[in-house]
Amino acid sequence: MRRRFDEQLADMHNNLIEMASLIERAIARATKALETQDAGGARDVIASDDIIDDKEKEIEMQCLNLLLSQQPVARDLRQISTALKMITDMERIGDHASDISELCVYLSGQDYIKQLEHIPRMAEATAKMLTWSINAFIKNDLELAKTVIAHDDIVDSLFFNAKKDLIALVHDDAENGEQAFDLLQIAKYYERIGDHAVNIAEWVIFSITGLHKGSQVL
Repeated sequence: MRRRFDEQLADMHNNLIEMASLIERAIARATKALETQDAGGARDVIASDDIIDDKEKEIEMQCLNLLLSQQPVARDLRQISTALKMITDMERIGDHASDISELCVYLSGQDYIKQLEHIPRMAEATAKMLTWSINAFIKNDLELAKTVIAHDDIVDSLFFNAKKDLIALVHDDAENGEQAFDLLQIAKYYERIGDHAVNIAEWVIFSITGLHKGSQVL
């Protein structure tokens, strides 16, 4: 019975890795579409969001089946409940990649008011955070999960700098306002992706320690 449970748990982990890979690819492709103003590539990201949603539902059913058909001990229960929490944040990350891509389509026919600088760096940082958070869950790596949380300061700093630069452009020329707002929205989506990666890391810490944000849960 335990062997079968472990096999199902491993299968769920593999699906989590696959979902993370889909999201990482969506972030990377959305960022490339932004940098190259590739409307077609952006539309591909939007279309791929349904695949991410389907993967979330598949993992959710796996987790529920593990809970209902087996009798998980406390550690197993934490892993399964953590996976259920993680996929919600992962699905939202996929949504934000799609949101970014929708704005990329709109901006594809415009000359940028400034060279992109902080936003691509935000994209790179948040993609790392997502990868680290999933690896921390699979490897039960407490320190890696904490690294994700600490790394969010870098994303927040880049967002602050992006916002400051865009506000300055609008101050210099009000006609920059509409595109500056769109680019600020894109930066905000990346900042939210970082927040979701932090959420995942916090649930990973729970799966290892039973603590969530410093409080004992299970």
